[in-house]
Amino acid sequence: MEHGISRRSLADEVAARLQQQIKSGQYKVGDQLPVEPELMHRFGVGRSSIREAIKLLVNSGLLRVQQGVGMFVEEHAGICEPLSQRLKRSDMNDIKEVRQLLEMKIAEKAAVHRTAKDAKKIQRCFEAREKAAAANDIAGSVEADISFHNAIAEASGNEVLADLYKSFSSRIGNDFLSRFSDTRPFIDTMDLHRQLLKSIIDKDPKGAWHFAARINGHVSA
Repeated sequence: MEHGISRRSLADEVAARLQQQIKSGQYKVGDQLPVEPELMHRFGVGRSSIREAIKLLVNSGLLRVQQGVGMFVEEHAGICEPLSQRLKRSDMNDIKEVRQLLEMKIAEKAAVHRTAKDAKKIQRCFEAREKAAAANDIAGSVEADISFHNAIAEASGNEVLADLYKSFSSRIGNDFLSRFSDTRPFIDTMDLHRQLLKSIIDKDPKGAWHFAARINGHVSA
């Protein structure tokens, strides 16, 4: 029997486990998955969770259901899965890596393309972040930090980059809330965020890239 599932939604967890088993070769293209009762036993969840997990994998193109026969691994799976669903079951380390790359690029582009209105919005978000961190308001700090980086993304002038970054925001925010017990991490990086803001206001793309990288640990402090 598989270990019981407790994190995230049960259906998302079951879908993630099944996908990993398929990727590892436990189930290959054309293989039939076990029947529902067997999956319920393996994962320690109810029928509704199994059915919802299968539905997620069918919608992603990973599985096909043949009525009256069973569930089969589909060829060329996963390419049509919506990004929002993909992010739900993604490893947080993968999320962080993409986030780091995005934040450096949007910072660089924002320093080139930002308008006066953009600069004021980013400034307001920074001030809200600073205020929330000083008050030890964790939720407020997370919200202001996400808003700060989203404002930079909007100022980049690249709508695809901005939308892509925003799609990561909820996962990033939830991760912060689960890991941080106080606002010390926000206070510790306040000066780096201040320098990032200044670089964008000064229209210094190299500086913006540098401080975004420093914030994300790509360059030693």
